Amino acid sequence: MIAPHVAQQTWLHRINAGPKLAVLAVTSILLGWMSQWPPLLVACVVILALYVFTISAAGARLKLYRPLAPFLIGIALLQIYTSGWEMALATLLRLVAMIALADLVTATTPMLAMMDALQPLFRLLRPLGLDERRLALAVALMLRFIPVIMSEWNKREEAWRARTGRRPPLRLLAPFLSDVLRLADHAAEALVARGFEMNLTTEKRK
Repeated sequence: MIAPHVAQQTWLHRINAGPKLAVLAVTSILLGWMSQWPPLLVACVVILALYVFTISAAGARLKLYRPLAPFLIGIALLQIYTSGWEMALATLLRLVAMIALADLVTATTPMLAMMDALQPLFRLLRPLGLDERRLALAVALMLRFIPVIMSEWNKREEAWRARTGRRPPLRLLAPFLSDVLRLADHAAEALVARGFEMNLTTEKRK
């Protein structure tokens, strides 16, 4: 149910999750600070090139994010209307670069390694009554489920186009969201069946 990381062994797979997440955070901040489209274009090209040369079947994986295209186009059109084409292009390049880099980290990092890297950060929230393992698991699951959910939508979209030759209507969202919730329930049941809840309780008592 949960999309695994890419199994091939590359130089990026051999880097620990902590440094990769740190680079992702710093790069995202730097991309947010950039306001001109030329440096953002360079950054986007570099990240996409790294993505393509690191991940096998990168094109097929990137197709999972096709449902984001209308959202990105909508943002770009709004930016063109309010701030001009240069700001719109900068925003579009920034989002594409961030999405590609985040997926690159996700694809080359096992979920358990990502959880281990996130737990020390979330441990700072323990005084607020929050459990760092639960938070780390929630973030890891969110990153893993994004490609799965988009893949499910792509299947529905392609099936609808094959039957009707038209774009899928909004009424497909209701059954799609129902299936997403069912998928989340199955994931929760799988975690309980594997004793995750019991392990958390045991560790708290220790």
